Amino acid sequence: IALAFETRRGVPELTAGTDHVCARLDNGQVKCWGDNSNGQLGYGDTDSVGDQANEMGDTLPAVNLGSRRRALQITAGDAHSCARLDNGQVKCWGANARGQLGLGDVYMRGDQPNEMGDKLPAVSLGIGRSALQIAAGHAHTCARLDNDQTKCWGDNRHGQLGLGDSSNRGDEPNEMSDNLPPVNLGSGQSGLGLVAENIQVGARHACVRLRSPASSGIKCWGYNNSGQLGLGDIQDRGHTLDQMGDKLPTLDLGSDANSVFVALEMVAGSFHNCAYLSNGRIKCWGDNASGELGLGNTHDRGDQSHEMDNSLPFADIGN
Repeated sequence: IALAFETRRGVPELTAGTDHVCARLDNGQVKCWGDNSNGQLGYGDTDSVGDQANEMGDTLPAVNLGSRRRALQITAGDAHSCARLDNGQVKCWGANARGQLGLGDVYMRGDQPNEMGDKLPAVSLGIGRSALQIAAGHAHTCARLDNDQTKCWGDNRHGQLGLGDSSNRGDEPNEMSDNLPPVNLGSGQSGLGLVAENIQVGARHACVRLRSPASSGIKCWGYNNSGQLGLGDIQDRGHTLDQMGDKLPTLDLGSDANSVFVALEMVAGSFHNCAYLSNGRIKCWGDNASGELGLGNTHDRGDQSHEMDNSLPFADIGN
């Protein structure tokens, strides 16, 4: 069954929250459907969309992102949505109990009339700063910035913001902009500071693929109940200062006779992660209750010692 958005519109990007979906169309518009109990669809009400006849296609409105604004990227959390706009700004709407919208309060946006468009404030990322990438977790959001910094805001109960404490950010005034510290990824061997090339966010954790990789080139922090941080234990990281920076290990995804396996691409699920490696194969770690690691069993990986590096099998996807 094809999803009808409007006549002859292409869809270069899709993102899914827990119970809602948003599509970025080839004209820069964003259209969302599904659960809307927190205004996560951005239509100024709390009516679900797509559960009744004649709600999709040309009837489905575009989210009002502001005058002459287009979306370059979209991301969806549990019950909030965000768009990276053509002017480098980030706008978020929906649930906001943990400050995941980054607006200095805990009020939902998009659930009432006159809250979207030019009336929806952009997330303050810092003076002169713009976003190159955004990613949303269950109730937190991260952005990779034009100055090579990574900033996260919202729920921080498990250290998922990577700031060395467990205090939420973005839920009170004066916590955003230049008052929001960047994630300390460490100095690396060069001493110039490690930089994220890509960031992926799970339900309550975050991972980055580093631009100049050491070992696999991946660092993860936050909630670690199933070993999703890939560090051989179930200890959360990021809620104390001595767990970040150079103290946060780079994941070891193994090697062969020729080289160490480097992650070329990475994705995060709620409580697990997968990486596409430089040898053309895939490794996954973390929660495996439903076989999501692709290993033919339901045993978590990364939550005990000696389960990573060459001890972590490849996911077999055939020849």
